[in-house]
Amino acid sequence: MAHAKLFLGTLLGVGILAAVPLFGASSEVSGSTITNNTPRFTTSAKNLGAVDPSTVIEVSIWLNPHNKADLDALAKDLYDPGSPNYRHWISKAEFTSKYAPTAEEAKTVVNFFTSNKLTVVKVGPDNFFVRARGTVGAVKSAFHVSLNNYEVDGKTVRGNSKDPYITGEAAALVGSVAGLDTMEYSHPVVTKTTSRKPPTTPPGVESSSAALATSAVGTSLPFNSDCFPGKTTQTFSTSGGLPIATYTGNGYTTSSAGCGYTPENIRAAYNLNALYAEHFDGSGQTIVIIDWCGSPTITSDANAFSAQFGLPKLTSSNFKIIYTPTPSYCEAPDPEINIDVEWAHAIAPGAAIDLVVPPSATFQDVDQGFFYAVNYQLGNVISGSYGSEELYTPTSVLVTEDLIAETAAVLGISANFSTGDSGDFTFDFPQFNPASVSAPADSPYATGIGGISLALKSNNTIAWQSGWGTNENLVAEEGFVEDPPTGGGFFNFGSGGGVSAVFAKPSYQSQLKGGGRHLPDISWLADPFTGAYIAISEPGVLPELQYAVYGGTSLACPMFSALWAIANQEAGVPLGQAAPYLYSLPASTITDIVPYSSKTNVTGEVVDSAGKKSYSAVALASPLEGSTSFESVLWDYPLLQDTALILTFGTDSGLKTAVGWDDVTGVGVPNGKAFADYFKR
Repeated sequence: MAHAKLFLGTLLGVGILAAVPLFGASSEVSGSTITNNTPRFTTSAKNLGAVDPSTVIEVSIWLNPHNKADLDALAKDLYDPGSPNYRHWISKAEFTSKYAPTAEEAKTVVNFFTSNKLTVVKVGPDNFFVRARGTVGAVKSAFHVSLNNYEVDGKTVRGNSKDPYITGEAAALVGSVAGLDTMEYSHPVVTKTTSRKPPTTPPGVESSSAALATSAVGTSLPFNSDCFPGKTTQTFSTSGGLPIATYTGNGYTTSSAGCGYTPENIRAAYNLNALYAEHFDGSGQTIVIIDWCGSPTITSDANAFSAQFGLPKLTSSNFKIIYTPTPSYCEAPDPEINIDVEWAHAIAPGAAIDLVVPPSATFQDVDQGFFYAVNYQLGNVISGSYGSEELYTPTSVLVTEDLIAETAAVLGISANFSTGDSGDFTFDFPQFNPASVSAPADSPYATGIGGISLALKSNNTIAWQSGWGTNENLVAEEGFVEDPPTGGGFFNFGSGGGVSAVFAKPSYQSQLKGGGRHLPDISWLADPFTGAYIAISEPGVLPELQYAVYGGTSLACPMFSALWAIANQEAGVPLGQAAPYLYSLPASTITDIVPYSSKTNVTGEVVDSAGKKSYSAVALASPLEGSTSFESVLWDYPLLQDTALILTFGTDSGLKTAVGWDDVTGVGVPNGKAFADYFKR
């Protein structure tokens, strides 16, 4: 089964917690076990054997903060409109003095490493972590663990088979240990795909087999924003004979350049131009983007994009690339980085951008990059288009992320994260794949950004918006007609959402049912079938600079982060975490995305040797998982002759759009100008 998870039977057995303790430590006579610090895949994945003990790796110890209960109370107070402390953000100096580990405590951890033959690489800002390097043999001895390689989803991943155990004075100071495993975050970035079967690459992970629609850069680019040109009828036959299929209903663009939206389209659709006319464009604000590895062409790519669409040039005065903790050696053109930088710039062209680049996608590297951005207060808005499935992320990592996000919140910073492109992670097979959500968006101190599908009219006004969830059903391929044309449909990708099994529901979601943190909070454009253009260099392609359509909540996150920067500009003061505001804003500021259904969805008939049989729109759109409202279209695929797919919009896996907050779109989509203007001082 294409989307059945490897980790069957390894459910996260912690349930909904009223309050998550920062870290657990089970004390024994000579030290402490650092609990919840073992990857869950080690109980079910194939063990490929012990890691070579001479292999050199880096590991980190995160130290416990001081006065955690007081920090939690402060975070609540600062976002309570009835409190005299409302939005009186704590200063960095005060945070350090009250909550940070001491230099003496960090030295104790340094001594632990050195006494175990590990070389200290870095003491983190405010002593929150200490990072060290050494052989696997030394690490095993220091932490009393075995390190093995495991086969996980076709990849080799290192992991510790049990929780680390620490002896000596450092034991009482340790919150968690990072780097024992090589688990990674992924970017929720997707493109259009065509396949006769469900993709083997999980939605939310870029697939090398994706069919990219690209256009060479030039003065006259064949951009096509007419995604839904109207009703169509198409007939397909098998090698000129039976079976013959005829389909009638909504059409989807046949342009080989693809269908997607430009900054002009989005600015007009969401009334952003009126904001810019009033000089509200993010000026004076900095958007911090976290993307690992980096891209050697991002500056030139972004400036080609800017020149094409009339945006200000990125220079050393408004664009910085910060490598942390070390320079990256894996740089390559990366569509994720281009999406983040180009679309944050497109929405808030006056804002500065700091691109924070960890050296890898590992939890250890990215979390430290996230902490760097918060600790040094690089900007009031942090945009993180990445995530991991909560169900299989060590609890210690989840709580580390939560602490960093909470630190951001009390300093007046909004940490915004994509909620993923995999729906509820069941992939239409809930009997095999337990529902889950994406981290770090699951933190109550983060703002989770989901996705929608968008149809624009020719004048750039909105024709319809739906919760993002796309099914595909290939009904004809190069002279082969599917008979019957049902049963082959599959969920491709959709907005991530649901309820956290780890974090309790924050006060700003008190009106929602259940006890866990709900995702997403808000949404914006994400569906790659109604996606956005980016400029990106493609080595080996002539010309090298290309335009391509991409989507994913990787697109929605930088767009919303940019709008939040404009809201901060209008407020004249840092607004802090966005999520607590979203549930009480006036209806005019956010469009509630409700179930949408077309009256001209695709129906069909197939004639074969047994006669003629008709198929309803519902039959052709499966799997619907109970959904009754959707838009289906016939895509006469332009790159293969006699090939067609039926695409269904608004059918997210295990999740449903509804009136009010829902687990596909959150509270809805921001009404650009009205949303930002609400915060005007």
